[in-house]
Amino acid sequence: MKRKMTIWATAAMLAFSSLLVGCDRTISKQESTSVSSDGTVKSKEKTVTEKSDGTVVKKEETRKTTPNP
Repeated sequence: MKRKMTIWATAAMLAFSSLLVGCDRTISKQESTSVSSDGTVKSKEKTVTEKSDGTVVKKEETRKTTPNP
């Protein structure tokens, strides 16, 4: 009987903890790509997300790819 109560309590804690954590929500996402005359590709990505606690996070990522000679 004690084992069943322990298993039930553990399952309940796991279920309720997932409800409290929440998920991030994407507010906006922009992607742009440009190719120069020498074949270099520049990609830029901007993402704004809102965390479950209400904070807003802005992330900007830039990539540059050059062709092999």
